[in-house]
Amino acid sequence: MLSNIYMTVNRRNLLKQLGAGIAASSLLAPRPASADASESLPASRTLPKRVEPIRLDRNENAYGASREAIVALREAAKDTSRYSDSDVFQKTLADYHREAIPGGSHITKPEQIVFGCGSTDVLRMAAAAFLAPGATLIMATPTCDLIANYGRSRGATVVEVPLRNDHAHDLEAMLKHSNKSGASGLIYVCNPNSPTGTLTERRDLEEFLVKVSPKFQVVIDEAYHHYAGGSGAYRSFIDRPSNNPRVIVTRTFSAVYGLAGARVGYSIGSPSNAEKMVREGLPFALNRAGMFAASAALADRDHVENCTNRNFNDRQEFMNQVNARMLRALDSHTNFVCLNVMRPASEISEHYTRNNFVLAPLIPSMPNYLRISLGTPEEMHEFWRVWDLLGSHPMSM
Repeated sequence: MLSNIYMTVNRRNLLKQLGAGIAASSLLAPRPASADASESLPASRTLPKRVEPIRLDRNENAYGASREAIVALREAAKDTSRYSDSDVFQKTLADYHREAIPGGSHITKPEQIVFGCGSTDVLRMAAAAFLAPGATLIMATPTCDLIANYGRSRGATVVEVPLRNDHAHDLEAMLKHSNKSGASGLIYVCNPNSPTGTLTERRDLEEFLVKVSPKFQVVIDEAYHHYAGGSGAYRSFIDRPSNNPRVIVTRTFSAVYGLAGARVGYSIGSPSNAEKMVREGLPFALNRAGMFAASAALADRDHVENCTNRNFNDRQEFMNQVNARMLRALDSHTNFVCLNVMRPASEISEHYTRNNFVLAPLIPSMPNYLRISLGTPEEMHEFWRVWDLLGSHPMSM
């Protein structure tokens, strides 16, 4: 019965099959949300006294997973004695990228897809497949630094290239490192980037891929793909592939799909690169329940659209509050914002810790900035209430 879930990319059929009336499970209950994330919250509307802290540190979907995904989790839980078998899900995902993307019939075959326990596991597999002592990992700073840890564990040299002044990747500087005599290995580009939320333009990336040394594979991390769709500078390398066999694109079900706890990530690349990465994977690493939930989440496009729209409104409201306080923040294309707090960020982080918040780790190269994940409107109202307890603050320049 469960295998049939894979074959359906139709929301109504999935609901009919699993039972539309099943309530959201506590396995993955979304946090409370207002009916309209764009509503202005009255000053008196605050969260009740909290025992658990408000977490604005993990870039999670504030509105949780779709009802269909939760139903699939419940159904899959009945067979947790079974190991996962990802072959059918692999075909479902390939079909999704072929059928959902205009002109996508020439891309994404099942053998191009590599699954992992979240996209962090996929990054680990890429590092294991293409890095070794004597190899080089080239990446930005600051960026998501998990792959740096994986690279060092493989004995590779990690070269960190500062972002440009506009917080895009400095592709010219990365090219110089890749074209050094004897250099080989892996280049990592997180786009949109974390922790800055900023974009590197597609046309710049295309020029970069033409010039980069053939001794390097290029990982493009699109974890926040769905939140970046409003920018003309952004184009996914899955939606519009470059036909460069050295490009490996990673995605996750942890962000817009709201399945961070289910740990499902994947990459799409050439069959030969996929084969090398699969060799570095753990047997049965893909969570069985998460696999079924991810398949159902793909079918619920209304939920994805709703979450992206809410995030757009939440991000705009955050910027409204930033401007009202004469602060500054980087232009974000994600579900978090990199906020200039106008003083040492460590002071602000400690203030929020005392007020029962968990914020993201400090950014060493940007000592006055904090990455703030966007929570529900109620949580963000509480965030600004706690900010205002700071009193006067330096004006931005």
